[in-house]
Amino acid sequence: MRLTWLALLFLCVSAHAATIDIHYAPAENLEAIDVALLDNAGVSIDMAAYVLTDDSVIAALGDAADRGVAVRLYLDRSEFGGHSEKIVALLAKPGVAARVKPSGVLMHMKAYAVDGAQLRTGSGNFSRSGLSRQDNDLLVTDDKAAVARFEQDFDRIFAQGLAPGTVAGF
Repeated sequence: MRLTWLALLFLCVSAHAATIDIHYAPAENLEAIDVALLDNAGVSIDMAAYVLTDDSVIAALGDAADRGVAVRLYLDRSEFGGHSEKIVALLAKPGVAARVKPSGVLMHMKAYAVDGAQLRTGSGNFSRSGLSRQDNDLLVTDDKAAVARFEQDFDRIFAQGLAPGTVAGF
């Protein structure tokens, strides 16, 4: 009987254990992993992006918005000013809200949460070279505490951001 309870307890604990998947470029195509994660979004995507120039990632974000997914983007001011033309159409879509870091040091994150259930983070920018040619990593977890912490921090920085139309160069 005692062994049965221990086995049951182990199954319950292991059934709720978080997963972490780690991927490395250039050996793996991180762009394809990002697109698959974004394609599976059903409710929300909260993305903090230092660089957002990868056509496939931008298209996946647009497709998500077209499906009714709420997309929030928080972008670095200097990178946004230099590449804003790449995401003009995305920013015009209903359901897409964007903010740009007001000033100061870089907003250097490359992370997003999908449906408040998965967190993607890593060293690769959302650019073609960052996701496929450079030495970068990508981690995906469903750890509830990690996702909640990202969402808490994202809400804070997003609230402090500027609307893209108020940033020079847009």
